[in-house]
Amino acid sequence: MSNFFRKTSTTTDSRGNVITETKFSYGKIIALAAAVIIAAILLLRMIVTVPTGYTGILTTFGRVEPNTIDAGVHMIAPWQKVVKLDNRAQKVNVETDTFSKDIQQVKVNLSVNFRIDQSTAQELYKTVGVNYYDSVMLPRILENVKAVVAEYSAENLVAKRGELSDEILSRLTDDAAAYGINVISISVEDIDFTDEFTDAVERKQVATQNKLAAETEQAQKTMEEKAAADRAVINAKAKAEQDIIAANAELEVTKIQAEAALYAGEKEAEMNKRIAESLTPQLIKYYYIKQWKGELPKTVLGESSSFMINLDQ
Repeated sequence: MSNFFRKTSTTTDSRGNVITETKFSYGKIIALAAAVIIAAILLLRMIVTVPTGYTGILTTFGRVEPNTIDAGVHMIAPWQKVVKLDNRAQKVNVETDTFSKDIQQVKVNLSVNFRIDQSTAQELYKTVGVNYYDSVMLPRILENVKAVVAEYSAENLVAKRGELSDEILSRLTDDAAAYGINVISISVEDIDFTDEFTDAVERKQVATQNKLAAETEQAQKTMEEKAAADRAVINAKAKAEQDIIAANAELEVTKIQAEAALYAGEKEAEMNKRIAESLTPQLIKYYYIKQWKGELPKTVLGESSSFMINLDQ
């Protein structure tokens, strides 16, 4: 063992013998051990590990350095410190009570996804600190949710949930960007109302459904009546067209018959004319004699036709 930790002393006993005594310096041992421990602590403080997905903010005696430390193992001065900020995508759920445009109390539950901009992480830490969510994000989320919900009536909130999410995202993105926080997405998970309002909405829906059913029934009845009327009109038109066709056919037949009769009459007249032209007194006398049965006439008219003689008396 090194003489640094030993102390030797020589003495003479009563017989004149020389006695040598060696004593250890425990104080030096303790001092060395303390120095080793301190050196180890300092060495451990000088070795810093930044996990993947984090940004290291380097400070010197509390002052933020302009450069950041990437993921990995780094050596720093004993008087320096590294603050680790998570720059991965983070998700938080927020629930808040607010009021709609028509002064209805609304409970909104939404999820927000965001991440820290790595290039401005040191500025965020310098101006806000590690509690940036409670200091910056949450107040602005609540503020924008209340502002957007106040623009919609209670009845429109549920139907326009997607539009609501987009509007909140648009407003919050601008607010958060000023602090180096990027808002990835916002989703309105649930919208809840008071029991009184919910009951009123249900009653209104029932009334609307009943009205719709009545209107549908009336529309069906009207449609059926109109269809029946249309069929009657079609039938009447068809009947009228049939009557017209029949009348035209009958007229055509009559016309044809008249033409036929006229033609027959003309033929008969022509025939009679020809017969009359062909009759001579001799021919008439011939037919008269041919048809006489040998009987004399019973009455004879005189030439003056003023008297008549009965031959039977």
